[in-house]
Amino acid sequence: MGTVVRGSSVIDGTGTDPRLADIVIDDGRIRSVDSLLEPSRDDAVIDASGLTVLPGLIDAHTHLGIVDLGGVGGTPVAVIAARIFQNCELALAAGFTTARDCGGVDGGLARAIDAGLVDGPRLFPSGPILCQSGGHGDFRPPFVDHAHGVAVPGLVQTSIVCDGPEEVRVAARTALRRGATQVKVCVSGGVVSLTDRLEDTQFTVEELRAAVEEAEARETYVTAHAHNVRGIHNGLAGGVRCFEHGSFLDAETATALAEAGAWLVPTLAVARLMSDEWQAWGLSADVLPRIARVEDAMTRAVKLAHDAGVLMGSGSDLIGPGQNRRGLELVLKAKILGPMAAIVSATASNARIIGASDSLGTLEQGKVADLIALDGDPLTDPEVFDDPDRVVVVVKEGVVVKDARG
Repeated sequence: MGTVVRGSSVIDGTGTDPRLADIVIDDGRIRSVDSLLEPSRDDAVIDASGLTVLPGLIDAHTHLGIVDLGGVGGTPVAVIAARIFQNCELALAAGFTTARDCGGVDGGLARAIDAGLVDGPRLFPSGPILCQSGGHGDFRPPFVDHAHGVAVPGLVQTSIVCDGPEEVRVAARTALRRGATQVKVCVSGGVVSLTDRLEDTQFTVEELRAAVEEAEARETYVTAHAHNVRGIHNGLAGGVRCFEHGSFLDAETATALAEAGAWLVPTLAVARLMSDEWQAWGLSADVLPRIARVEDAMTRAVKLAHDAGVLMGSGSDLIGPGQNRRGLELVLKAKILGPMAAIVSATASNARIIGASDSLGTLEQGKVADLIALDGDPLTDPEVFDDPDRVVVVVKEGVVVKDARG
């Protein structure tokens, strides 16, 4: 028995115009996306008339497990786990059927989701972020040498501090051993770290190359937290394939990214939300001046990258518990590049970045049946993405995991 999603306006993720079509699903895969068909007597029918159907969204920069930045070990592991599982549920309910986690949770959570023990998106975890002493991701106070953060292998660890190529190599192997599908490093200072500056570069090219060699040995890649252009150029020299944020991108560096075939994942939502949510997320007021610098700069960076022809994905970068504004990223991207480009960035482009374009990202025959149905037209009303209640139906691998119509 199959499933037929009937009578919707379909935006297939390829960038082509919407069309009225039925989607036929068999055994978790899309059998066809075609003009209106008569379902077989045994088919289940999802009436999507009046709704807009899209591929399941992909968030290429999540931190589902970073829920306790301000707790300094004071929150029970059971509470941390519960908050992580809630973040997974919220992501799926908002229409994100796939997520690339860019630091925190590891392959243990991915296995729990795959086994059906936790409701959440299909997960591509990075495990702990690799960072240098005193760099972004090293959350030790400046005059204390021992670590404070939560480290529960099989669930979550925010980062591993490593210095020198051999320590970086061991840390990359550790992340991969715990189920990382790609390796995350930091090549610049960050907004929430207070022992560095956004202008600082971090890790030498030799250290970055060690991480890249380990990733390539597993037929995967390295992605890098990078706000400034010097960090991006170091990353390119070391073989890094993907860059997160890119806040202070310039035209020369955008061209270098395009020529290298490297990818960029801007994170507009976190820059917009952090100025209001910093206390709830357990951050210091010292981050506020940094936030003010980043949002406008990242908007300019998105335009530069687009003009240079860089493949851009979409990532929310939300942290903390109760992550319920994931779709804001598409709203903000739509204001810069237009709604269709925002949709493609969170579907087809993100699928290419995570290495799953053969099975995810578009509604086409043979692909995995991940799709969502929205109460509204995102091409005229992109705000629909920022309201999970308007994500009416969510289908993951052919199974209806949300139907708000009851």
